[in-house]
Amino acid sequence: MQNNNGNGAVTRSKTALILTGGGARAAYQVGVLRALSELSPKGAPTPFPIICGTSAGSVNATVLAVDASNFRHAVRRLMTVWKNFHVGHVYRSDIFGVFRNSARWLFAGLAGGRGLSNKPISLLDNSPLAGLLRQYVDFPAIQRAIDSGYLTALSITCSGYTSGQSVTFYQGHPDLKNWQRARRIGIAMPIEIDHLLASSALPFIFPPMRIRREYFGDGSMRQIAPVSPALHLGADRLLVIGVGRQLQPNAERIKSGGFPTLANIAGHALNSIFLDGLEVDLERLQRINRTIELIPQEVRIQTNYPLHPVDFRVITPSEELEKIAAAFAHELPRTIGTLLASVGATRRSGSNLLSYLLFEKSFCRELIKLGYKDTMARKDDLLAFLGWPEHGT
Repeated sequence: MQNNNGNGAVTRSKTALILTGGGARAAYQVGVLRALSELSPKGAPTPFPIICGTSAGSVNATVLAVDASNFRHAVRRLMTVWKNFHVGHVYRSDIFGVFRNSARWLFAGLAGGRGLSNKPISLLDNSPLAGLLRQYVDFPAIQRAIDSGYLTALSITCSGYTSGQSVTFYQGHPDLKNWQRARRIGIAMPIEIDHLLASSALPFIFPPMRIRREYFGDGSMRQIAPVSPALHLGADRLLVIGVGRQLQPNAERIKSGGFPTLANIAGHALNSIFLDGLEVDLERLQRINRTIELIPQEVRIQTNYPLHPVDFRVITPSEELEKIAAAFAHELPRTIGTLLASVGATRRSGSNLLSYLLFEKSFCRELIKLGYKDTMARKDDLLAFLGWPEHGT
């Protein structure tokens, strides 16, 4: 399906891909994308002219945008990295690097938040991730994809520590406009490495990044409307890939076995940051769709009604990722394992935190397999939603 973008260039339908945050859990997204790439027509460009990423999802989103002219090739590049991931590719796992950062973090806490220098304080040093991104991501290619008509926009959402705003930085077609809503704004700006490092800076764990005049952290913090950037960028259909199992309507309440560990509390906080906002926003979107459908289409056209129904699909894990992480805790380097064990993260009760930090290929490959399986289980519906023929090959 194609249309004119208003500037003479031909683009495809306004289907947006939304990739949420979640540290190592984002390997699940790669499994979903692998299945979609196999279902897509061979050699076709990205079916998602609007790509929105947050936290670890921002890295996956950017790689897809860079290779927007060939969807399968972009997914293969993601697979190459995620299938061979090691903790040391994301944050320092050597003895000196781990304990130097941990000591500075502890000292800053005792000193009332004042560190030994002006360098941002964090539990872990994510400088290896910066090196990987510089080597692997051709940022100028984003604009080339936009100029060629393969991409309408790429957005990366970060959280401002001073303003308290959820800020979506986007690079896209010149017709797109900035927006401002309660506690969230959209700003046009070329996407660079600092945006990805800021968006994926897990609170306390990785250092914030300065972009212009403000320090930013993980984009999932204070992101009260995760689907909003895609709609502001012109999307009329959404495919959302989450990294947390959708809440069961009659979730079992289990009797507590004791006082929660630091890892248990931290994992609970991260789940709140990464998972809750998406569920609420999608529920809101469903209500809006139902309300709009009560208004006859001819009335909406005659009155120039500003809202329209937004068709969407959501793919989330069919299994609990923290339980999978617990089975692979032994894969961590000894330094990181010792550090996480000290706060209870290697116990089953603390595996939520572990699942966000376990950048090891065995765990990542398991999540990729799960994402692939969950997507193929919905093959017929997704083919119809994306308008693809039965056999992508």
